[in-house]
Amino acid sequence: MTKVTAQMSVSLDGFYTGPRDTEHPHDMSRWMRGPEAPGFFRVTRWAVDAAAWRERQGFAGGERSVDSEIVEETFAAAGAYVMGRRMFDAGEFPWGDEPPFHAPAFVVTHRPREVLERQGGTSFTFVTEGLERAIDLARDAAGGKDVAVSGGGELLRQVLAAGLLDQLDLHIAPVLLGEGQHLFHGLGLGADDGIELVPDRVVELPGVTHIRYTVTGRSKLVLDDRGASGELVGPGQAEQRSAL
Repeated sequence: MTKVTAQMSVSLDGFYTGPRDTEHPHDMSRWMRGPEAPGFFRVTRWAVDAAAWRERQGFAGGERSVDSEIVEETFAAAGAYVMGRRMFDAGEFPWGDEPPFHAPAFVVTHRPREVLERQGGTSFTFVTEGLERAIDLARDAAGGKDVAVSGGGELLRQVLAAGLLDQLDLHIAPVLLGEGQHLFHGLGLGADDGIELVPDRVVELPGVTHIRYTVTGRSKLVLDDRGASGELVGPGQAEQRSAL
């Protein structure tokens, strides 16, 4: 069964890059020299050092490790990708003639463009009809494998807020960035709303902790008072207890 999945590397305080360049937010040619890049490369260090990631990028070297196995597993599970236009614009030239996806990719955008065919099985289709349309097209193209939301963080938040994400893999680097672009800021949740996740796998390593979650969806948060017995006490019972 096709799942909609996402991978994201974050700092311990939840940032996936440094701060956005407010002077040149859309000039992706300046990205490497801007304030986003240092934080991004710190939280993704585990992947950049992995042999499987480097092979996909056409680079030599890297470590054969658990991290590398997780990267390899991630690529193998994806039958199609969905990404934001900003991510595509940043990656189009660095990815070169053979991007690392080796599968159809659907770019959510307001700027139409002809389908871009690349070597190695990668194609980029520019979808102007919205996020859900892009995911539907990716499902059809995935051949029974997963649809991977490859980024960036803004698009992932939209997918999560819309209830379209089935599985989230967080790769948590042991670093505090203090500021930057926070993965979960701006989900549109009310004071009594939450998005529940169930951890299915935890891999703890010195350089990163990998946690796989099943996303079970939105739910209302319930006030409760757990006493020394550990029993759940409802709001009415809590009032009675406090009166005593």
